[in-house]
Amino acid sequence: MTFPLFLQIGALRLHPHPLFEALAYFIGFRVYLWTRTKGAMPVEKGIAVLAGAAIGAAIGSKLLYWFEDPEATLARWHDLAYMLGGKTIVGGLLGGLIGVEWTKKLVGWTRSTGDDFALPLIVGMSIGRIGCFLTGLGDHTYGTPTSWPVGVDFGDGVPRRPAQLYEIVALWLIAAALYAMKRGAVAPLRGAPSGARFQLFMIGYLIFRFAIDFMKPTVHPYAGLNNVQVACLLGLLYYAWVVARWPRRGAAIRPNNETAI
Repeated sequence: MTFPLFLQIGALRLHPHPLFEALAYFIGFRVYLWTRTKGAMPVEKGIAVLAGAAIGAAIGSKLLYWFEDPEATLARWHDLAYMLGGKTIVGGLLGGLIGVEWTKKLVGWTRSTGDDFALPLIVGMSIGRIGCFLTGLGDHTYGTPTSWPVGVDFGDGVPRRPAQLYEIVALWLIAAALYAMKRGAVAPLRGAPSGARFQLFMIGYLIFRFAIDFMKPTVHPYAGLNNVQVACLLGLLYYAWVVARWPRRGAAIRPNNETAI
């Protein structure tokens, strides 16, 4: 296999990264429309919350990228291509979370909206990571060199951990756990409050990203951690506080009570 793996469709030769990124947004949104709780939120407020999520995700994704290599960012702050060139999923998720919560306060909506987003995010992120994998070295999402049989040569003769594929597997393990929770197969989580599935999705993904980023050849300027790992720790602290507010006996929160996303 040669990386990047361009897809030939008729006369078109498509780069995998923008193609799969576009598919991730499109299919993820379609999954959201298909699986969301119908009638749970007025249309106008739902549109506002989606807009808040999109704006927050765009800002968070970009801000966290700038902290990946602080020295490079300071040295190239005037380089528009560099400043606009990268983004991070963790920054997008946490920025989207802030955007949703802020928008909900603006429109006066106190019920949780997060559970409807968990599966669409898993689907969209999985599709996007396929594009990252097929892009190869140019995407900078691969893992460190390895002698294990799973190593992939992205074109420079060095077998590397396919971190993108690890992430897809992790996402669907999280999805399986959330499905078991929804079916009531996880006894301690029966009757968990609204929004719990999204909160557990975020906790699972942030733990995975914190661990897998030790296997990525990025700079780790923050006491041995990189920018994503620091953001993961902050996100996990937030969700530890959120989970600590769950009713101790697992009694469902009444619909008129405020809950986190």
